[in-house]
This record gives sequence, C-alpha cells and structure tokens, in this order.
Amino acid sequence: MGEDPTRTHDKQLRGWLSYAFASEVFVIVSLTLFLPICLEQFARDNGYLDREDRKEPCNSVAASPGGRAEARCVVKLVGLWIDSASFSLYVNSISVALQALTVISMGGIADHPPHRKRLLLMFAALGALSATLFLLLPSSSPIWPCSALLGICANVGFGASVVAMNAYIPILARTSPEVVELREQALEPSNSPAPARAANDLDADSNAPLLESADHSTEPDDTSQDYSRALSAATSRISSLGIALGYAAGILLLILTLIPVTLLKGSTFSLRLAISASGLWWAVFSLPAAAWLPGSDTTAEAELDHDREWSVTKEIAKAWKRLFGMLRWREIRRLRNTFQYLAAWFLLSDGFTTITSTAVLFGKTSLNMPPSSLVVVGIITPLAGIIGSLAWPRLQRRLGCTNLKVLTTLVIMASFVPAYGCLGFIPLFSQGRVKFGGLTTPGELYALAMYFGSVYGAFQGYARAFYAELIPPGEEARWYGLFSITDKSSSFVGPLVVGLIADTTGNIRYAFFFLVGMIWLAVPVLRSVNVERGRKDAASYVYTSGR
Repeated sequence: MGEDPTRTHDKQLRGWLSYAFASEVFVIVSLTLFLPICLEQFARDNGYLDREDRKEPCNSVAASPGGRAEARCVVKLVGLWIDSASFSLYVNSISVALQALTVISMGGIADHPPHRKRLLLMFAALGALSATLFLLLPSSSPIWPCSALLGICANVGFGASVVAMNAYIPILARTSPEVVELREQALEPSNSPAPARAANDLDADSNAPLLESADHSTEPDDTSQDYSRALSAATSRISSLGIALGYAAGILLLILTLIPVTLLKGSTFSLRLAISASGLWWAVFSLPAAAWLPGSDTTAEAELDHDREWSVTKEIAKAWKRLFGMLRWREIRRLRNTFQYLAAWFLLSDGFTTITSTAVLFGKTSLNMPPSSLVVVGIITPLAGIIGSLAWPRLQRRLGCTNLKVLTTLVIMASFVPAYGCLGFIPLFSQGRVKFGGLTTPGELYALAMYFGSVYGAFQGYARAFYAELIPPGEEARWYGLFSITDKSSSFVGPLVVGLIADTTGNIRYAFFFLVGMIWLAVPVLRSVNVERGRKDAASYVYTSGR
C-alpha cells in the first residue's frame, strides 16, 4: 500500500519550509547586514587613512564623530589601495561570479530528484561551515584576507543550495491536493482516463506537464482555467510562506545577536560572532529538510541513474552544453516571455539587493551609525517584509490587479529609495540648512528600511512564484539556475559598479544615481512580458539539441 498522497505532500512541504527557515537567516543576518560591515571592518582594522603618507591607521580616528569624513580608509591588497567599503563589495562580486559558474554546472544534476537533495545538503554544509568559521578568524590575524574566502564560500554554498530548493516549488505546487484534484478533472474527458496513482507516483508525475498539450488530450476550458488559477495560487502560497518563515527566523536571530553586538559596542568580534551564529542556525534547522525532502528514496529515479553510466563530470559538461543550447536564438524565441522576464529579473534582483548592501555601508561609513543601530535597521527591514508579503496579496485580491501589475508597482515604489538618497546632493540638505532630508540622518534610514522592506518582501514572493509559471516542467533546477545567477545572494553588476563608484569618487552616495537608473531600465522589459502566452509556451516546450 502506498502512502497517502496528502500526507506525503505535507511532509515534503514541511521539509522545504524548514530549509527556508534555516537558510534565509544567512541572507538576513549575514549577507545583507553583518557580512558587508564585518568585511569592511576587517579592511578598516588593517587599513590606513587616505592621506599623503598613508601611515595613520584608520582606527586612530574611530572615536571621532567627524574623523571618517576627513579622509577615507584604504587598505592595500595585491599591490593596490582600495576603499575599505569597496573591499566588501568586491568580495561579493567575486563570490557571485563563482556562484554563477557553480549553479550553471549543477543544473542538470539537480533536475534528478535523488541528486537534487544531495546537492542541497552538500552546499548547505559548505555555506554553514564557512559562516561558522568566521568566529575563529580575528581581524588581527596575518591571514585576515581569508575572511574574503570564507565569505565567498558561504555565499556560493547558499546560492547553489537555493537553486535546488527553488526547484522543489513547482513540484510541491503540482502535488498539492487541490491542484491534483483539478488536474484529474481536467484529464477526465480524455479517451483514456488516467488511472488512480499511488503516493510514490507523485514525484515522477510532478515532472511531467500538468496539462497535456492539445496533441494528446482535450482541455476543458473551464476546468483548465480553474486548474491554472489553483496552480498559480499554490505556487504563490508556498513561495510566500517560505519567505515569511525565513524572514521570521532572520528577525529572531537578529534580535538575539543584537545583545552581544550592543554589549561589545560593535567590535569586530561581535560581528564575527553574529555571522557564526547564522551558520550554526543554518546547519541545525537544515536537519528536518534532510529527513523530509524527497530524494534518494525516489526509487524510479534512483534506478534510472544506476542503470546508465552516470558521472558528475559528464553531467557538468552536459549542463554547459545545454546552457549554450538554451541561449541559441531559436530557443529564446520559443520561450520569448520567459527570457524577457529573466532580463528584467537580472536588473531588478541585482538592483534591489545592491540597494540593501549600499544602504548598510552608507549608514556605516557616511552616517557613522554604530553596528547596533545597523542591526535595528536589519530587524526593521525583514519585519516590514513579512507585513508586505502578507498584505500585498490581499490588496491584490481587493483591487483585482494581475501579478504583472503588482510587480511593476512594487518596482516603481522601490526606485523611490535610491532616488531619495540622491536628494542629499541638494545644498539645502548637504550643507545642513535643514536637519532632515536627503538621507542625511540615521532616522531617515530607519524610515526607509521599513518602507523598502514592505516592498522588497512582497516583490520576492511575487517574483519567484511568477517565474515558476514560465519555466518548462521537469527542468526546474536548470531554469532556476539561470534565475539564481542574479538572485538576492548573487548580485554581481550592482556591487561591482557601486564599488568602482566609491573608489573613484570617494563618496558612496553617487551610487544612488546608478541604482535608480538600473531599476527603471527594467520596467519596460517587465511590462512587455505576456504571461498567458509564456505559460503556454513553457508547458509545451521540448528542448531540441540539434541545430
């Protein structure tokens, strides 16, 4: 007797949510808050004021409120003097480049259920261990640049594991009870009604197109529309719930880490302790995912892999060959709307994430906010994110807006944050004629954190669920690999350009102009996506390797 399908689905969903609860903490606590300021502090502890002789340590003026404004802090690495804030941004860019190579290489492997789970756990272990090891590396150590290596490994581990995690979303949505029921109703009018399936058949069936193409079955219009709505709702619900749980975990750990950061007055040790705590949390709460997510117990897939000559090297080579094949113009035209959305996502995800990291560094280096205050900013942002992720779907139902319209609205609202920072160049604000405005006071950063968090939380839920409807069934990991290249842990262009702007101008505020332009550039691309057509093209898509 097979296991009850509903119980199987619920257990697998709990496993998936547990990993969201475990891994999102690294993003909220470390990646967007403590890791940038910790890396900047590592560089500052070993850097010098950018004056003629470059002999005075940066920390010699740390106690002076205006000291950091007199001369920026620079550190010498590989023969070059770089801004201490740019060090953090460059490390992030390098980690993203390596992460991109990793997620592309693993896409084909992760599309097989047994290997998907193994990859998720392997990269989770890499990321969690790298974050935890920050506790053992003081900034006074002669090997302090290894902090960059730990940061890179942690980010690669997170990004790669999330590719495997996201690949479960369409499968979990397809196997949710309400979607399965409507799928059976949609297939009933066919000449060969589908037989009842046992629970063990759900994993294999979840990789098949949910509604067969017109060549294979007749699609009842009403039932198909009900099915599509149920599938979209299930996808959005699962994605948003994962984000809300992850945010809740991040807020809880941020509150806990606020205690040592405050007591130790934002010392480098307290920052390392916070990053290490996120790694331990990540490791411990990944254990339920290891127990409940479907993996090697999927016997049909396991037997398939054992019957053929399977090797990691061959799969990596095939993944890169497939990537170049997917990017041929002929394939892009067949999935035009999917690629249009990816183009918009490339700009938006990079821009949104860079806004977060730039704001934190701006608060530390330009507004002279202590780490404890930045922790409060870090708590406000995901807390507002939970509110936004729950409030926007209700607002959408009340207004009757499409997902695309909601996404566009959120993007435009987010662009107001860097635009507000640009106002700081107006003499009225920059010369202190008024006490508030243009992001010149810490209080404004708190307010912007709440506003941006409410927008960003909703954006993440809608963006991930929206993409799930535009990718071919059975190739989730491969397509989420492309998606994750510019996910929140994978912003590449933004941090690199912001780092160059900070190095060139000596004023990170100029980066706000770049961020406004980056976000607005994506709006017309996003608006051009035809959702219904993109969903149909993805459902009927079959990759052809021939030229």
